[in-house]
Amino acid sequence: MRKFSLTVAAAVTAAMAFAVPAASAQDTLVVSTAGPMTGQYASFGEQMKRGAEMAVEDFNAAGGVLGKQLVLEVGDDACDPKQAVAVANDLVSKGVAVVAGHFCSGSSIPASSVYAEEDILQISPASTNPALTEDAQAKGWYNVFRTCGRDDAQGIVAGKFLAEKYAGKNVAILHDKTAYGKGIADETKKNMNAAGLQEVMYEAYSAGEKDYSALVSKMKQANIDAFYLGGYHTEGGLIIRQAREQGLNAQMVSEDALVTAEFWSIAGPAGEGTLMTFQPDPRNLESAKDVVAKFKAAGYDPEGYTLYTYAAFQVWKAAAEAAGTTDTKAVADSIRGKTFDTVIGELTFDDKGDVKDPEYVWFIWSDGSYKQQGAM
Repeated sequence: MRKFSLTVAAAVTAAMAFAVPAASAQDTLVVSTAGPMTGQYASFGEQMKRGAEMAVEDFNAAGGVLGKQLVLEVGDDACDPKQAVAVANDLVSKGVAVVAGHFCSGSSIPASSVYAEEDILQISPASTNPALTEDAQAKGWYNVFRTCGRDDAQGIVAGKFLAEKYAGKNVAILHDKTAYGKGIADETKKNMNAAGLQEVMYEAYSAGEKDYSALVSKMKQANIDAFYLGGYHTEGGLIIRQAREQGLNAQMVSEDALVTAEFWSIAGPAGEGTLMTFQPDPRNLESAKDVVAKFKAAGYDPEGYTLYTYAAFQVWKAAAEAAGTTDTKAVADSIRGKTFDTVIGELTFDDKGDVKDPEYVWFIWSDGSYKQQGAM
């Protein structure tokens, strides 16, 4: 059960009474999404917010969930672990039934402790570090899920590609020291090494800087042919741009954190040919056709994790209705081991709360947009 103090309970009651008319408060459910709504990764927060807003709008128009209308709370963690914990506690105080979040693994993992303690369902649309669900299972938590894949699946694809395409060449592995960036870089390195290729450089860089010329110079001196970047689009865009400015023409290979148009706005033409792994673009699925059309009619392209957030709410809604309650344990039991039809296709969850058999494919940046590639 949730461990609310009488003071917190009173505060929540007062807040809810202020938020909606007294007569209708019992007919609402508070749901939430949390991610980087501000800061250098705010484009991903915008994706999550848009997906959540559309899901709530659509569900409410169709009668809500269990006969109750949804009220959306949005938390801004700026991809900062400490802020994520503060956001989690704030959402607890607001009595949320589910959190579709967070975005950064470095935020989702510490926030998950709060949600587990307070018995709130967490479904991350975007946090790919295996530790999110592995640690939750090890601790006996039942409330943590994600609608995206994991880095150990993504790293297999990237690692094998680098080993095959750059056999006998000089490859560098770079990461930004975060739970996400280092996690995916290490998974890629592990699989590349297992396939027979050793990197000639393994280098950490600091996120948030503007000048990566020293890192680029080091890669030039090592005659790097290709480098794998475990990190986010802001630094990735700067690094590839500065590499081209210094005459380093090495192939940049990266991951799903580049699935935002902001990458190109930072990299410019230097981003041409950048490769990244991501799951098949859900915007092209028949299951997403109607929702994508609604987004585009509103002037928004639901790229990246927009639809993954929408899908998180679909899973929660279907599981709550199957259980006949929003009780976290009952809903979790209705998710684990079950299959759900969502905008991103059928999702089946294993005992850890992960999606079974996630598929990762290649995308290439060209002329300002990213396109899915065939076999690489």
